[in-house]
Amino acid sequence: MNNVIIDGLSFALPLFIMAIGGIYSERSGVTNLALEGLQGFGAFTGALVAYMLMQFTSVDSSAVYYVALLFAMIGGMIFSLLHALLCVRFKANQVISGVVINILAMALTAFLTKVINRSVFGTPSDKFDLGVSARWTVPGLSKIPVLGAVFTNIYPFEVVILVLAFVAWYLLYKTRFGLHVRACGDNPHAVDAAGIDVAKVRVKAVMMSGALSGLAGISFAYSISAKFSSSIYVGYGYLAIAGLIFGNWKILPTLGACLLFGFAKSGGYQIVQNLGLPSSYSDLIMILPYVATLLLLMLFSKHNQAPRALGEIYDKGKR
Repeated sequence: MNNVIIDGLSFALPLFIMAIGGIYSERSGVTNLALEGLQGFGAFTGALVAYMLMQFTSVDSSAVYYVALLFAMIGGMIFSLLHALLCVRFKANQVISGVVINILAMALTAFLTKVINRSVFGTPSDKFDLGVSARWTVPGLSKIPVLGAVFTNIYPFEVVILVLAFVAWYLLYKTRFGLHVRACGDNPHAVDAAGIDVAKVRVKAVMMSGALSGLAGISFAYSISAKFSSSIYVGYGYLAIAGLIFGNWKILPTLGACLLFGFAKSGGYQIVQNLGLPSSYSDLIMILPYVATLLLLMLFSKHNQAPRALGEIYDKGKR
């Protein structure tokens, strides 16, 4: 049970922070299917900076770790400007823009990783080795039956994610900026009439989604394989989208959905190990979060209420 909780949290929390990014974008009215690509490009940026620091400097490994998290957020935020530019400035179809960005990020990060490894580091590889992330346990609390697993073998990024998730919740529900974001997704014409620039609010919300998705991407890279490659994050962006839809575009219910996905993944893997099944069954177990997604969407999608202006291209001239 302890392993299920430990591994489930390390998967669910990056998924959760990426879903929060999607909530910001979609609550502002911009459909964001590009979470998959944003986390990939963010992870690429953070991993590249970390790998360069490890190769060419003597910076402490723990400092490199946090630099990687920071640059992953910066990389994801910068890459998200492409989605914001297409959807807000050029009023492109938001669904198509998201799909194109996902494909572009996958191809671009794979290409750049190979080229940089070959030309800069002299190694024919499609990965950046990041090393094993340090993990720590909270004395005392880790001894609590069952719940103690929450405080055992914690990745540093889990604490960072929880702090940023609280900050994101506060910004969205307790500040004027958050009010503007939510209003842009429900009635952008009223926001414009109040003298607020809808385009700027939406661009900031999309950039927020890019930063948080980049953090999720580098967290997956450190926890899943201790390496970056363009294939490690495939499908996770869509899980995050399913989580925020199930959570009705609200942060706390979305956390519940992501925890369910995380525990489904870790629980299935633990069952395979306990039963001594062949390793091929581990690959089959990987579909459990997606099966859970389908079931949840079938059962609860009728009760979901998306932001009223979600996906609508805002034209100031039609106000």
